[in-house]
Amino acid sequence: MSDDRWHVERLDLVAYLSRVGVPQRDPGLDALGDLHEAHVRAFAFENIDVLLDAHPGVSLEAVQEKFLGGGRGGYCFEQATLFAAVVQRLGYDVRRHLGRVGDATRAGRTHCVVIVALEGQRWLCDPGFGMSLLRPMPLVDGAEIDDRGWRYRLHRAGADDSPSWEMHRLREAGWELMHTTDELPVHPVDFEMGHHFTSTWPGSHFRSGLILTRHLEDRHVTVTHETVTVRRPFEPTEHRPLRPGELAALIPELGITLPPDNLDRLLARF
Repeated sequence: MSDDRWHVERLDLVAYLSRVGVPQRDPGLDALGDLHEAHVRAFAFENIDVLLDAHPGVSLEAVQEKFLGGGRGGYCFEQATLFAAVVQRLGYDVRRHLGRVGDATRAGRTHCVVIVALEGQRWLCDPGFGMSLLRPMPLVDGAEIDDRGWRYRLHRAGADDSPSWEMHRLREAGWELMHTTDELPVHPVDFEMGHHFTSTWPGSHFRSGLILTRHLEDRHVTVTHETVTVRRPFEPTEHRPLRPGELAALIPELGITLPPDNLDRLLARF
């Protein structure tokens, strides 16, 4: 079935590949893994536009203008929209799916992932979580990977005819549930509705607090309006208060380019 409804033909593939710094290659597992890691390292996870009531939406046109033309990142609906369009244009068999962050009995379907069928196996790509996978992992019950020192595992749940997949990551206190992804069909309107809820519902944590995260070369950094957290493989987590005046310097350090007026508005809020 054609996925023209996702408008992937409107993707500027040349600009994307230039932005993430990888060449175009024929579909393959190594190529997919390199692309996934390049994407995660190139684009910060951030919710600045939500906080400023200035989000352009999650259409492919809006996302690529923001990511490729604006020096920005975004959150899961944006990250997955762009990544899925790229891998689809490159010839991969792609499915988009929605998930629930944390307790699946209480959370809405406010996360999204990309599943790629390749070489007789399905692979979970998750470029838009706050501490994303660096590379895809096999969508198999009990699968566990060591992702450059970050450990993740999958557990299959749900009924046989309606499976879901629980993603866990290993933290200092043990395994922690990240999100649960189902395999129900997804259409562009589902992304739009999930984004609308996440970006406008007063109870959404994206509406009340700043979240900036990025995988850097040797560490993962999370910045909120109150704290800075630095994680390194095999080392204790560093967690400290955000220092007065520090946010303005950390934003460009995490690869985010903000016009001065937007930066002023953000700093004024916090």
